[in-house]
Amino acid sequence: MTAFGKLVRSTAFRLTLVYLIVFAFYAAALIAYFALNTGRLITEQITETVDTEITYLSAQYTSGGLRWLVLIIESRSLRPGSSLYLITAPTGQALAGNVGSLAPGVLDSTGWSETVYRRLDEQENAEHSALARVVLLSGGFRLLVGRDLEERVRMRSIITAAARGSVALVIVLGLAGGFFVTRRVLKRFDAMTETTQRIMAGDLSGRLPTAGSEDELDRLAVNLNVMLERIEALMRGFKEVSDNIAHDLKTPLTRLRNRAEEALRSGKRESDYRAALESTIEESDELIRTFNALLMIARAESGQATTPMAEFDAADIVRGVGELYDPLADDKGLALRVDVGAAMSMRGNRELLTQALANLIDNAIKYGSCSAASVNGAPAEILVSAANEGDNVRLSVSDQGPGIPAADRGHVVERFVRLERSRSEPGSGLGLSLVSAVAHLHGGELKLEDNAPGLKASLVLPRSGPHLPQPTE
Repeated sequence: MTAFGKLVRSTAFRLTLVYLIVFAFYAAALIAYFALNTGRLITEQITETVDTEITYLSAQYTSGGLRWLVLIIESRSLRPGSSLYLITAPTGQALAGNVGSLAPGVLDSTGWSETVYRRLDEQENAEHSALARVVLLSGGFRLLVGRDLEERVRMRSIITAAARGSVALVIVLGLAGGFFVTRRVLKRFDAMTETTQRIMAGDLSGRLPTAGSEDELDRLAVNLNVMLERIEALMRGFKEVSDNIAHDLKTPLTRLRNRAEEALRSGKRESDYRAALESTIEESDELIRTFNALLMIARAESGQATTPMAEFDAADIVRGVGELYDPLADDKGLALRVDVGAAMSMRGNRELLTQALANLIDNAIKYGSCSAASVNGAPAEILVSAANEGDNVRLSVSDQGPGIPAADRGHVVERFVRLERSRSEPGSGLGLSLVSAVAHLHGGELKLEDNAPGLKASLVLPRSGPHLPQPTE
């Protein structure tokens, strides 16, 4: 398709053409209305002038008679630009006036008529238009007074010429403006199209250009760029997850195979096979837990949940999870303390928030036990708390373990990420990823802060819950 054809077929040009047609029609209608009213005004002025003269001449006829009226008409007929005058006898013979000829039948009836005429001092083929009125005087005489319509015709021709010129100018300027605007719009759309083609070719780093005008195209480009950044992040995360799954799950799967092979090769008693099966089941359970965590993270990040959002008391979750993990903390030599105030009603997914809080407490116990030596003669403490913060609810777990350096806090929430010192501890590196995904699902955030010593992990969640579509059954 040629550049001109592409320009003409564009939506911007078609809209410009529609607006141009509407505006040209409106301009033509406005000029026609002006011309009609101007013609009507001229006609009214003519009729008013003729009526005034007829009234005056009729009064002169009544007071002075026919001779006096003839003298007045002859006098007025000689004036430059005079009106049309004609007085006829009852037999139709012209007695006085400046009219040489009239259209047939004009003098046969009284009243107004638009007629062609010729003045006495003009050639035979001269012909003009006039608006005239005929009145019947006493004695059977007829009086005609009229005005030439040349002024009205000239005004109409002027307006018609102005209308043609104006409409032509509007069309030319409209088309020129339409081509200019359409080219600019097409230029921006072509740039967007080029970027989208690069993205479809696999370059997810491409972004739609903006002109800085903050118009609707800029707003569209900004929103699409945000969407593209989100897609790029998801694709990057998907690649990282795939790589991490291949790397982190290869080891347990290899162990499973090796144990099964070892049991087949060296097992001689039933107890050997049982021990191998138990080890295999334990390793399989760990793999299932890893895949379940991945599935839960994927659901949370996509805005889907296994149960719908509902109103509940956040304080109940904190108490319940605290009671569940209190024996485990005690076995690890830690003191788990729960600090909640009054009821804290909020809207969200109770199941996911319970799992997220459990992950935070499990991490605190796992890494807090590394430094479970007494602090000031008392065992190291894990504090689980819930507090109101304006329109938000903060669920926090604070420990006195080694903590996480500030430089690593943004990295540890990614899937399968485990810091070097935690490699010796069991786990898959998915706990904080799940907590972060649940926080984002609820329109909140996960904050990792220094507890001096230790780590303070907080879920800051809005009371009203997320503004997301609810999952359908």
